[in-house]
Amino acid sequence: MATEILMPALSPTMEEGTLAKWLVKEGDTVSSGDLLAEIETDKATMEFEAVDEGVVGKILVAEGTEGVKVNSPIAVLLEEGEDASAVDDVSTSPKADASSQAAPSEPSEATEPAKGYGRDGGAAASPAPSKPKSGDRIFATPLARRIAKDKGLDLGAVKGSGPRGRIVKADVENAQPGAAKPAAPQADAPKGETAGQKPSMPAGMSSDQVIKMFEGREFEEVKLDGMRKTVAARLTEAKQTIPHFYLRRDIQLDALLKFRGQLNKQLEAKGVKLSVNDFIIKASALALQEVPDANAVWAGDRMLRLKPSDVAVAVAIEGGLFTPVLKDAHLKSLSALSAEMKDLASRARDRKLAPHEYQGGSFAISNLGMFGIDNFDAVINPPHGSILAVGAGVKKPIIGKDGEITAATIMSVTLSVDHRVIDGALGADFLKAIASNLENPMMMLA
Repeated sequence: MATEILMPALSPTMEEGTLAKWLVKEGDTVSSGDLLAEIETDKATMEFEAVDEGVVGKILVAEGTEGVKVNSPIAVLLEEGEDASAVDDVSTSPKADASSQAAPSEPSEATEPAKGYGRDGGAAASPAPSKPKSGDRIFATPLARRIAKDKGLDLGAVKGSGPRGRIVKADVENAQPGAAKPAAPQADAPKGETAGQKPSMPAGMSSDQVIKMFEGREFEEVKLDGMRKTVAARLTEAKQTIPHFYLRRDIQLDALLKFRGQLNKQLEAKGVKLSVNDFIIKASALALQEVPDANAVWAGDRMLRLKPSDVAVAVAIEGGLFTPVLKDAHLKSLSALSAEMKDLASRARDRKLAPHEYQGGSFAISNLGMFGIDNFDAVINPPHGSILAVGAGVKKPIIGKDGEITAATIMSVTLSVDHRVIDGALGADFLKAIASNLENPMMMLA
């Protein structure tokens, strides 16, 4: 039977994408794992792999098409021996029962990439299957049926990872006889909301209203790409739904700058040069371990408290930004963090990061000090519990311990905090731990 190939969700937040390039043409034979197309998500271009074998019967979406919704058909795959007439049968045949055939029109925010799509296994996750009623059709490839028969598997208890829940070879090879994966229970919707709906947000001025306001003035309309749309949506959501509060502190950097100079001199032969930002990453990662209650994220109706220190760092690129995540940062040396950060930042600017490299973490760092900014307030990136805004280190007069006026290099930082996750005193303890690590840098090596 002909099968529709659907637009995959290559990241948990992807709702639509651009079909940048087809890597196959109509009539080509493909096998599981073959590359079908290149798809632009909101932040990267990723390769889309086949999860089934067959012949490309018809391409439904031309390459270069923008705004293709997740789970909408983009091509039709024919089984061996089928002719082109089967392509029309797909669009005209009635839909099967929702338990085995329906696909969601939009991915939920909890969607996880399914194995088999994308360079790192990103695809739209299929709903957990319910066992078909008697007489319901089970959609599976001929090869999957043969393997299931040999293994004595009940196909009704197997979750399909193919298009529209179709059972493919890999599904039956990994399944155990009699094993059925139960459907995840659906959480109750908050009071006053219908399940599956988000609370309504106040809308700003429409584009027509804004354009009318500037009639008679010369302007240029700038088209929004996927990244700018995503940044706009997420930051609007963050400011409207996250109760931010801000903690500010000055940190003396003289001891750190002296220590950094000594280390860089010793590491010069190895080609390693540590930046102040590397120390800030390490100091923050250790602070998350010292104040573990601050190492948390908001998860809708609960908090998740993380064990490792996974630190995200904002990287500015043309047209937007990435926040690559340094996982287990508390366990890595300064030189290892420096090398990893350079690699992630370089690939972020080339838009070569995979989703798992810029998603996750409980905390982020945004450093505008290198641009001469003394201080600023950063917006929390959901679901993080906090973000540290870092300003420039500037020579300032201070009152020394002996009461005399002296000069010191002062860096102003602001910790933006989600009050649902971190209270004031806890946030103060966390920021104090970061400052203490930076003002006593040798302690970070202990």
